[in-house]
Amino acid sequence: MAKETKKRKVANAKVDRRKYLALKDAMALVKEVNTAKFDASVDIHIRLGIDPRKSDQAIRGTVTLPHGTGKTKRVLVLCTPDKEAEAKAAGADHVGLDDYIQKISEGWMDIDVIIATPSVMAKIGKIGRILGPRGLMPNPKTGTVTQDVGAAITEVKGGKIAFRVDKQAIIHSTVGRVSFTPEKLTENANELLTTVVRLKPTSAKGTYIKSISVASTMSPGIWLDLKSIH
Repeated sequence: MAKETKKRKVANAKVDRRKYLALKDAMALVKEVNTAKFDASVDIHIRLGIDPRKSDQAIRGTVTLPHGTGKTKRVLVLCTPDKEAEAKAAGADHVGLDDYIQKISEGWMDIDVIIATPSVMAKIGKIGRILGPRGLMPNPKTGTVTQDVGAAITEVKGGKIAFRVDKQAIIHSTVGRVSFTPEKLTENANELLTTVVRLKPTSAKGTYIKSISVASTMSPGIWLDLKSIH
């Protein structure tokens, strides 16, 4: 335990909390100060000047990261029997309906994304209180409620991620792993940031992006210089 503490102290010493870095420099530093022995995720935290309690400012969306997340998403498809073969052929990890709804209601949650066909949404509504807080509820806005389940699976497996603002007006999202190059992390982050900027609500007043920080699973946070964001 002391060894980990020492490593964290060294990492903390390399990060000046009063300094704001360009995105690429921040990504290089986050790799340098990562203390995990595994291939940790690199996350970005975007604080917005919005009121997420207002429905038109409750930002959510999807983005396809150019280099993926570095993690293969486990996909469950909830559909009628006529769509099961398409889902399996596209690479879904789990396919079904009533049996999986029952498993989820009993606590099973070994999945990252749920894709559903429109006709089964009424049944899925029964477990909405379980899926909603975990960000797993299928939604047409994120492309996870669709008849074209094959294309949706391909997109998710290819690096498409969903994001949404939380109650504190912050978007938290993974943009890769520490094994990625700073260039790949920067390109992934830029793709996300471009999408977030494009989703700025017309009703939002004042500064839209208030602050951005990046960190790995086990590293101190690094602040970004907002002027460096394109």
